[in-house]
Amino acid sequence: MTRREWLCRAGAVMVAGVGLERDVRAQPDWTPLFDGATLGRWEQTSFGGEGPVGVRDGAIVLEMGDPLTGITWTGEALPAAYEIALEAVRLAGSDFFCALTFPVGASHCSLILGGWGGTTVGLSSIDGLDASENETTREMRFEDKRWYRVRVAVTATHIRAWLDEQPIVDVAITSRKIGIRPEVDPSRPLGIASYRTRAGLRGIRLRAL
Repeated sequence: MTRREWLCRAGAVMVAGVGLERDVRAQPDWTPLFDGATLGRWEQTSFGGEGPVGVRDGAIVLEMGDPLTGITWTGEALPAAYEIALEAVRLAGSDFFCALTFPVGASHCSLILGGWGGTTVGLSSIDGLDASENETTREMRFEDKRWYRVRVAVTATHIRAWLDEQPIVDVAITSRKIGIRPEVDPSRPLGIASYRTRAGLRGIRLRAL
């Protein structure tokens, strides 16, 4: 093979590789769980004392409850290993604007954003300890009317979470007791709730890992 032939073949391989990479990136691996117009397979969670739930301007709005307002997924079961992502905003109030409850094996867990007076972030619960008192606990300040990107990944061995693509949780769950607070039990198997806070949700989506 001459040098010219080799260069032509190498160039063709590179072009094919770029095309393949573009094709892979173009494949929609996320499944939307909210169409931006209706609740669809979501239904209002019956906590008792909940505020109204509606869709406005492409977002699900959770009105302030006494104390909780939320939505629960009634669609297909989630895979054993998966990622769920959404955007959430605190519109009014001073406590958590997003308690994302999700399945972990045979159990469930909740990612809390802005709890315990508006700043606590973490998982509830690990070995019986809430988001305010286990190794995932951290304090963060949240701005009203700012949308935050939330993502949670669950596997057989770990729960990981990101806020605006910055890691906020990375915990090994092998041989750990994973659970939820009894107040959010109606959120199972998958739900999102706020606590005495008006909140907005959009861009809810899921993909298998």
